[in-house]
Amino acid sequence: MNRLILKPGREKSLKRRHPWIFSGGIARVEGKPQLGDTVAVHADDGTLLAIAAYSPESQIRARVWDWIQRDIDAAFFPQRIAQAAAARSGLAADGVRLVHGESDGLPGVVADRYGDTVVVQLLSAGAERWRGAIADALAALPGVQRVIERSDADVRQLEGLPPQSGLLRGPVVGGPLTVTEHGLQFGVDAEHGHKTGFYLDQRNNRLLLRGMVKGKTVLDCFCYAGGFALNALAGGASAVTAIDSSGPALAAAQANAARNHLPAAEWIEADVFQSLRKFRDAGRKFDVIVLDPPKFAPTAAHAEKAARAYKDINLIGFKLLNPGGALMTYSCSGGVSPDLFQKIVAGAALDAGVDARIETWLHAAADHPVALNFPEGEYLKGLLCRVSV
Repeated sequence: MNRLILKPGREKSLKRRHPWIFSGGIARVEGKPQLGDTVAVHADDGTLLAIAAYSPESQIRARVWDWIQRDIDAAFFPQRIAQAAAARSGLAADGVRLVHGESDGLPGVVADRYGDTVVVQLLSAGAERWRGAIADALAALPGVQRVIERSDADVRQLEGLPPQSGLLRGPVVGGPLTVTEHGLQFGVDAEHGHKTGFYLDQRNNRLLLRGMVKGKTVLDCFCYAGGFALNALAGGASAVTAIDSSGPALAAAQANAARNHLPAAEWIEADVFQSLRKFRDAGRKFDVIVLDPPKFAPTAAHAEKAARAYKDINLIGFKLLNPGGALMTYSCSGGVSPDLFQKIVAGAALDAGVDARIETWLHAAADHPVALNFPEGEYLKGLLCRVSV
């Protein structure tokens, strides 16, 4: 087996079972591993630390499959995937994340299930190397009829991988996919929608919003297919305004509202930043505002630029709230830590001239676990803030 030998002192994170080996920590490579090949990772004294997948073009040069000496073969993946699926067996939800990357011991593998269809993203060199075995293992799960690939995320470029999408296993989808969440039905565009077609991670937070908006005016920014907006309508909001820059996303949101026979809402196709400024200049106010923007910082290197964007939208968001209003604000940027995000929001409140408090820290749903040895898995972080009356 090919080997990676670490520089002296660079084994500490692996001994804490952090699953990433960065290029700067490697003293030498023994053998000629190719993209996705399995390598044994050793400390400088020869101690075996892990078995990992090699990625010659990425700053994350290898990602750990296991911490013991073993072969990584096609039989490895059905076992890991079955374990991940079993861990979600008690979750009563129509749409479920079956595999959550490193937190399920499968770096770079993300798989969401919508009824009888699994949509998978293969985002690392190791996942790409074992594409067939992973697809077979997902297709073999009880009740699964097909596996669709959506490996078109930008992070594949960092691995030296081209985007790939399409049907991997099973018959072509006969009609539109749908998922029922807390009594609301949503269409899922598995072939062209964001990520795997729907944001399952916000499941609990959408329900939280539904329970706090009766008789209130709600603004949903970056609404995508209307997850928060529909829950606000279902919760009895007096008026809902939803903004997204994507026409197809807004069309999907309106179709979802019609599918659920919900009251009318104001749907705005526009740049959110510009819309917020127009609302501010017009003196428009809301009781509840949701800010769920796309990823501003894919890595820590982008954190400073992302911080400015988060500060901007949260500052205006605070200014648009009525006295006693609530701001539900999120970051899905892996390069922005929960502590940094809280500091950004606190700075925005200060600059907006409002007194605000945190009522609840918001996280992804339980089928998006965070391994204790991999805090980077907590990509989604949020705050429910209330301004003073």
